[in-house]
Amino acid sequence: MTVIQEVSPAPVIGAPSYLPVHLDAGRADVSKLQKLLREGARAFNEQFDEDTHLNAIIPKPWGYEYRAFVDDFFDLWALHIQAGGSTSLHVHPRKLTYLLCLGGEGVTTGLDRADVPIREGSVLRIAPGAFHGTRSTGNEPLELIEVEVPRNKFDLIRLQDDYNRAGTAYESAAVEEPGHSMRNVPAYPNTRMRPRTPDGRFRFELRTGMDIFYRPSLRDVFCIPLHISGVVHRDLEILTGHHADSRRPQTDKHYLCISKNR
Repeated sequence: MTVIQEVSPAPVIGAPSYLPVHLDAGRADVSKLQKLLREGARAFNEQFDEDTHLNAIIPKPWGYEYRAFVDDFFDLWALHIQAGGSTSLHVHPRKLTYLLCLGGEGVTTGLDRADVPIREGSVLRIAPGAFHGTRSTGNEPLELIEVEVPRNKFDLIRLQDDYNRAGTAYESAAVEEPGHSMRNVPAYPNTRMRPRTPDGRFRFELRTGMDIFYRPSLRDVFCIPLHISGVVHRDLEILTGHHADSRRPQTDKHYLCISKNR
């Protein structure tokens, strides 16, 4: 079955919320994925220079999502899940995923139906091959940042869905929003990003670890290291704005910082 574990050696009641929870692939996940593949399910590959609709807003039956940052390895998406809405129960066979919560409340569920609470500031690490689905349980929309490594939006197989999308590929429809388009980053080759969320509540900013260390901001919610070591080792040390998070940024790395705009 899907294995859910804390990063620390043993779960501690009342542990700081900045510590990520791990959702790992267990025997049930591997068995279910193998069965789906034998039945003809496919996890496709994104064509970086052709699938340009991924740079627009992607409507979803549960809300919408859009790219916040992308390069050849890292892919960050912002998810807006309306109250009561739910993503499909799905799997990414190849890529590692982190779910970072900016606001709202929800739960993420694996194959064993164990619910992982999601709330502002929480971090969930989802290993390749682990089936998962997320539902918004509060009265307000659930706002998430999904960090995907390596980049491949089409690495997706849906098992169950409230909106009859089980077995379907990733969406092909998109909506352009003037004033909120992806922009090239001249100092970073093959990199594009948005400056802020559509509602203006959060901004996205590239910063060095040195800058974060010497100019910390109380508005920072998450700082995500954009270093190739995270891709190779399949592990990212994501810093949070939690008061108990005393970890320091690594000065030789670059980070994407997500900060409150007001």
